[in-house]
Amino acid sequence: VQLVESGGGSVQTGGSLRLSCTVSGYSFSSGYMAWFRQAPGKEREGLAWIDRVGWTTYIDSVKGRFTLSRDVSKKTLYLQMNNLQPDDTAMYFCAAGKTEPGTYYWGQGTQVTVSS
Repeated sequence: VQLVESGGGSVQTGGSLRLSCTVSGYSFSSGYMAWFRQAPGKEREGLAWIDRVGWTTYIDSVKGRFTLSRDVSKKTLYLQMNNLQPDDTAMYFCAAGKTEPGTYYWGQGTQVTVSS
Protein backbone atom coordinates (compact mmCIF):
# COMPACT_ATOMS: atom_id res chain seq x y z
CA VAL A 1 0.00 0.00 0.00
CA GLN A 2 1.35 3.40 -0.94
CA LEU A 3 -0.25 6.72 -0.06
CA VAL A 4 1.27 9.94 -1.40
CA GLU A 5 -0.03 13.28 -0.16
CA SER A 6 0.34 16.61 -1.92
CA GLY A 7 -1.17 20.07 -1.88
CA GLY A 8 0.13 21.43 1.38
CA GLY A 9 1.60 24.89 1.65
CA SER A 10 1.45 28.22 3.41
CA VAL A 11 -1.67 30.38 3.46
CA GLN A 12 -3.01 33.28 5.45
CA THR A 13 -5.90 33.06 7.87
CA GLY A 14 -9.14 32.51 6.00
CA GLY A 15 -7.43 30.93 3.03
CA SER A 16 -8.06 27.57 1.40
CA LEU A 17 -6.05 24.55 0.35
CA ARG A 18 -6.94 21.23 -1.24
CA LEU A 19 -4.91 18.23 -0.21
CA SER A 20 -4.68 15.17 -2.43
CA CYS A 21 -3.71 11.61 -1.60
CA THR A 22 -2.85 9.25 -4.43
CA VAL A 23 -3.55 5.65 -3.45
CA SER A 24 -1.96 2.50 -4.79
CA GLY A 25 -2.22 -1.08 -3.59
CA TYR A 26 -5.47 -0.39 -1.75
CA SER A 27 -9.05 -0.38 -2.96
CA PHE A 28 -11.58 2.15 -1.75
CA SER A 29 -14.02 -0.74 -1.48
CA SER A 30 -11.69 -2.51 0.96
CA GLY A 31 -12.45 -0.27 3.89
CA TYR A 32 -12.36 3.27 5.13
CA MET A 33 -9.92 6.07 4.53
CA ALA A 34 -9.16 9.14 6.55
CA TRP A 35 -7.21 12.35 7.00
CA PHE A 36 -5.24 13.00 10.17
CA ARG A 37 -3.01 15.83 11.28
CA GLN A 38 -0.27 16.33 13.83
CA ALA A 39 0.82 19.70 15.13
CA PRO A 40 4.21 20.19 16.82
CA GLY A 41 4.13 18.86 20.36
CA LYS A 42 0.67 17.37 19.94
CA GLU A 43 -0.70 13.92 19.28
CA ARG A 44 -1.92 12.91 15.86
CA GLU A 45 -5.66 13.51 15.56
CA GLY A 46 -8.20 12.16 13.12
CA LEU A 47 -10.12 14.78 11.18
CA ALA A 48 -12.39 13.05 8.70
CA TRP A 49 -13.25 9.54 7.55
CA ILE A 50 -14.95 8.07 4.50
CA ASP A 51 -16.27 4.53 4.41
CA ARG A 52 -16.61 2.05 1.56
CA VAL A 53 -19.93 3.47 0.37
CA GLY A 54 -18.84 7.07 0.62
CA TRP A 55 -20.33 8.20 3.93
CA THR A 56 -18.20 10.83 5.60
CA THR A 57 -17.65 11.78 9.23
CA TYR A 58 -15.86 14.82 10.64
CA ILE A 59 -14.66 16.00 14.01
CA ASP A 60 -16.43 19.09 15.27
CA SER A 61 -13.50 21.47 14.86
CA VAL A 62 -13.38 21.01 11.08
CA LYS A 63 -17.05 20.33 10.34
CA GLY A 64 -18.35 22.91 7.89
CA ARG A 65 -14.84 24.00 6.89
CA PHE A 66 -13.24 20.79 5.60
CA THR A 67 -14.68 18.42 3.01
CA LEU A 68 -13.39 14.92 2.36
CA SER A 69 -14.06 13.42 -1.04
CA ARG A 70 -12.64 10.81 -3.37
CA ASP A 71 -12.32 10.08 -7.05
CA VAL A 72 -12.41 6.33 -7.45
CA SER A 73 -11.32 6.42 -11.10
CA LYS A 74 -8.25 8.47 -10.19
CA LYS A 75 -7.62 6.51 -6.99
CA THR A 76 -7.30 9.80 -5.17
CA LEU A 77 -8.59 11.06 -1.84
CA TYR A 78 -9.07 14.79 -1.29
CA LEU A 79 -9.42 17.15 1.63
CA GLN A 80 -10.76 20.58 0.74
CA MET A 81 -9.94 22.98 3.56
CA ASN A 82 -11.60 26.38 3.73
CA ASN A 83 -11.44 29.23 6.22
CA LEU A 84 -8.11 27.98 7.52
CA GLN A 85 -6.98 29.20 10.93
CA PRO A 86 -3.55 29.28 12.59
CA ASP A 87 -4.62 26.33 14.77
CA ASP A 88 -4.90 24.27 11.58
CA THR A 89 -1.12 24.45 11.15
CA ALA A 90 0.12 20.87 11.18
CA MET A 91 1.46 17.99 9.14
CA TYR A 92 -1.49 16.35 7.38
CA PHE A 93 -1.56 12.63 6.73
CA CYS A 94 -3.66 10.40 4.55
CA ALA A 95 -4.53 7.01 6.02
CA ALA A 96 -6.10 3.79 4.77
CA GLY A 97 -7.77 1.46 7.22
CA LYS A 98 -6.35 -1.97 7.87
CA THR A 99 -8.40 -5.02 8.72
CA GLU A 100 -7.83 -4.51 12.44
CA PRO A 101 -10.02 -1.57 13.53
CA GLY A 102 -8.12 1.56 14.45
CA THR A 103 -4.99 0.64 12.53
CA TYR A 104 -3.90 2.31 9.32
CA TYR A 105 -1.47 2.49 6.48
CA TRP A 106 0.06 5.97 6.41
CA GLY A 107 1.35 8.43 3.88
CA GLN A 108 4.43 10.57 4.48
CA GLY A 109 2.45 13.72 5.17
CA THR A 110 2.19 17.19 3.73
CA GLN A 111 2.78 20.37 5.71
CA VAL A 112 0.09 23.03 6.08
CA THR A 113 1.03 26.36 7.64
CA VAL A 114 -1.52 29.08 8.33
CA SER A 115 -0.26 32.51 9.27
CA SER A 116 -2.25 35.26 10.96
